[in-house]
Amino acid sequence: MTLTIPVIMAGGTGTRLWPQSREQRPKQFLALAPDGQGTMLQATMQRLNGLGLAEPLLICNEAHRFLAAEQLRAIGHEGARILLEPAGRNTAPAIALAALQATRGGSDAVLLVLAADHVIPNATEFQRCIKLALPIAQAGKLVTCGVVPTHAETGYGYIEKGAPIGDSGGFAVNRFVEKPDVTTAQMYLSSGHFLWNSGMFVFKASRYLQELGRFAPEILRACQAAMDGAQEDLTFVRVGKAEFEACPSDSVDYAVMEKTADAVVVPLDAGWSDVGSWSALWDVSPKDAAGNVLRGDVLMHDSTGTYVHAGSRLVATVGVQDLVVVETKDAVMVAHRSQAQEVKKIVDRLKVSGRDEHHNHREVYRPWGVYDSIDNGTRYQVKRITVKPGAKLSVQKHHHRAEHWIVVSGTAQITNGDKTYLLTENQSTYIPVGQVHALENPGKIPLELIEVQSGSYLGEDDIVRFEDRYGRS
Repeated sequence: MTLTIPVIMAGGTGTRLWPQSREQRPKQFLALAPDGQGTMLQATMQRLNGLGLAEPLLICNEAHRFLAAEQLRAIGHEGARILLEPAGRNTAPAIALAALQATRGGSDAVLLVLAADHVIPNATEFQRCIKLALPIAQAGKLVTCGVVPTHAETGYGYIEKGAPIGDSGGFAVNRFVEKPDVTTAQMYLSSGHFLWNSGMFVFKASRYLQELGRFAPEILRACQAAMDGAQEDLTFVRVGKAEFEACPSDSVDYAVMEKTADAVVVPLDAGWSDVGSWSALWDVSPKDAAGNVLRGDVLMHDSTGTYVHAGSRLVATVGVQDLVVVETKDAVMVAHRSQAQEVKKIVDRLKVSGRDEHHNHREVYRPWGVYDSIDNGTRYQVKRITVKPGAKLSVQKHHHRAEHWIVVSGTAQITNGDKTYLLTENQSTYIPVGQVHALENPGKIPLELIEVQSGSYLGEDDIVRFEDRYGRS
């Protein structure tokens, strides 16, 4: 049987799930799904257990490479290849990169293309659908999984089923249609001939490239040029930046699936949701007797139909109905459930105003660990820093700030100018402005310390790196 490679698309930003989802840690890397299977990316991977597939090929933004690698490593997929997009160019070019990677050396494979941020409660039904799709794809068809609709949804595109393809379980695709109005959506639902477009695909890499070359040759040429300039670094594959940025942006639906004569749809009835908003997450989550969804430390009185996510403190509601309340360490968002999609307008205003809350959480993840900016003022900033065992921050200096480090737990190996020494619990050190320094955890447990920065400028771009084991410039 032909090798099957899961291609996991993890390049989105998830602005409609702000303030939890942000540019530097979007929804696919968050534990938002109600099934408790880790982050949404990890749940996507674990949904494939038992299918006997090859190691996955993950596609993500360059900025998320260490976050993605760590989450894959945590569930036993440290050997997975990660294709890094230097810029977002939609799904058709991203899948082309994966197909070109899969056909290197003259090999071929079936690609199982999945989004990293979908919720699919019924994994058994999902796997049944994939098992039906695989032989159809091996025969040269381009298969998509169409979700059996449960209501007249206006937020999804639809696929009209045609004639059945023998007894394969698939149907020829009559047409793809755009997101409909309410009346049209109700007509689609009543007819029984339409399925939601899930954005999941199964096809041979070579067949996808053939059809892309027929219908969108400029995308194929740009992606081939980008892969010709690709460089491998550990498990990362960096494609040619200039070549990929010159690629047209288009979805796989528009570029290929709506034009090919070989499109097939296999129905999927597994409780699927793309979790495109907080109201969608409320829809798929278990609720209490009053229709409320509670995540974190929440107290409710006389409240109904409300979603509350408490990230760092107690959140209480009294006498509210049909709201979404999301609390993080640096932001609180309150919306009516029916207007939850409009949170992206708040994200747009944050960007225009030059604020950072759309970009970073207060907690920022790095390949060596995480830091939490717990306090700041005009000339100081206080961070709680956690360094993973065996990890090391870059050898660096700062032009505008000095740093005090106080070890809370664990052991720190300090490089401070031409001196190297160890610090343990309750010990501290001082790094003057302009001093070359580094911090490493040589121990077996996480290193936790408090960093107090002081100076005229405290931005993260005041870092001059001399050496970095993670390949950062």
